[in-house]
Amino acid sequence: MAEPATNLSRLREHVPTLLILAALAATPMIALGIGDPFIVKVATRVVVFAIAATALNFVVGYGGLVSLCHAGFFGIGGYVVGILAWHDFNAEPLWFLPGTSDLAIALPAAILVSAIIAAVVGAISLRTSGPYFLMITLAFNQMFYYGAIALQKYGGDDGLQITSTITLGPLDVSNRYRFFYLALVVLALTLLLVGRFVDSRFGMVLRAASKNETRVIAVGVDPWLYRLAAFVISAVLTAVAGALLAAGQQFISPVDMGWDRSGDLVVMAVLGGVGVVWGPAIGAAAFVVLELVLSSWTTHWQFVFGLLIVLIVVSLRGGLADLGRTIFSRNSGEATHG
Repeated sequence: MAEPATNLSRLREHVPTLLILAALAATPMIALGIGDPFIVKVATRVVVFAIAATALNFVVGYGGLVSLCHAGFFGIGGYVVGILAWHDFNAEPLWFLPGTSDLAIALPAAILVSAIIAAVVGAISLRTSGPYFLMITLAFNQMFYYGAIALQKYGGDDGLQITSTITLGPLDVSNRYRFFYLALVVLALTLLLVGRFVDSRFGMVLRAASKNETRVIAVGVDPWLYRLAAFVISAVLTAVAGALLAAGQQFISPVDMGWDRSGDLVVMAVLGGVGVVWGPAIGAAAFVVLELVLSSWTTHWQFVFGLLIVLIVVSLRGGLADLGRTIFSRNSGEATHG
């Protein structure tokens, strides 16, 4: 009897993720039904930021590492796609390699570049902890930001426009509906990957080190290597989100690498619920939709936006994930008693 109960419990853990993905998957059909394609654009933005916030949550919620340089990796992924597309459009080699507008090549390139940079940044930053880690990651983020501004060949502080058609192998993904489902597949894979890591021995060590590093070291495990690996994985997933943002909006700018963007990602994770795999996806949706709605109502929307976030975080200590779990538990209980 214990095994079916365990399987049922595991199934229930995946229900919120499946519901989130199903709701997002239905968005284009709703947009077509009401004749408003702008909804798909907003939903795509939600999905992209959900990937980045989920990636950040891996180190914040499970590793106890509040990073303020993830916007830098977000921008690095976007600039890799943008620069490769620029060289493709202008038929100009990038060093000895040709440019490309094919995401089948550009995404692995973004993953490789971000992984190398993240390994260096992580190896240095993880020598510190607490507020020092926060400040050194912020410093790295500003380095990336001003580095992007210095790229005058690729637009400098005006940003880089992608004028070529974005493809995925033989498939043209410049169509907004097709691109949305591509981004949604990446989000699903991200949630699956992070969930597997969290439930593995790797995740167990990461969580234990965030609570009591001394005890982890005492049993013969070096948490530094686990944290470095988690930092690189998180940075790579964030870079993939940035690459998708650049490909989807066909534009990337240093603004997307600003320290305030890193703050936005932290807020999304906290708003949705840190330490919950699917929480940041809800947080990203709430953040993007609130920002859009409030900015259309008033020029002082930041004040109202900040007030709402404070109220949500104070009333729901576990973020919006707490509300979701409460509703799901109540419905499950009613179904059981029925």
